[in-house]
Amino acid sequence: MRAVIQRVSRASVAVEGKVISSIDKGLLILLGVENIDNQEDIDWLSRKIINLRIFNDVEGVMNKSLLDVNGNVIVVSQFTLHAATKKGNRPSYIKAAKPDIAIPLYEQFIKKLEETIGKTVGTGIFGADMKVDLLNDGPVTIIIDTQRKE
Repeated sequence: MRAVIQRVSRASVAVEGKVISSIDKGLLILLGVENIDNQEDIDWLSRKIINLRIFNDVEGVMNKSLLDVNGNVIVVSQFTLHAATKKGNRPSYIKAAKPDIAIPLYEQFIKKLEETIGKTVGTGIFGADMKVDLLNDGPVTIIIDTQRKE
């Protein structure tokens, strides 16, 4: 799994002009699923994201986690995170999992986050043409890949 994590002051996802998810302070997570991903990746990634100390304390130092600040989360599936661009100019998405593999893992990841933070996680609609709006706070943007554990 590959995730782009953005600390946001606010974020929302719209499909066909209708806002389907919105949050205030928290994280917008763009999630790409690979064919080789499994429950171990879900567990590791969700734990890592929830415990990242990327929110400011009273002194303005990034010392607090999502749990510490009672932050919210939106997760949006994004297969393009697995784009291979080595050859030519048209990205290849061969490593991105097909929907029959990606959807269950995406849903399990969301469920794991919800269980841990104790609140509903906002989502996009898998495979839909989505419009994601966000106000990146910082800006703070972190990329994590479970295959590299970084």
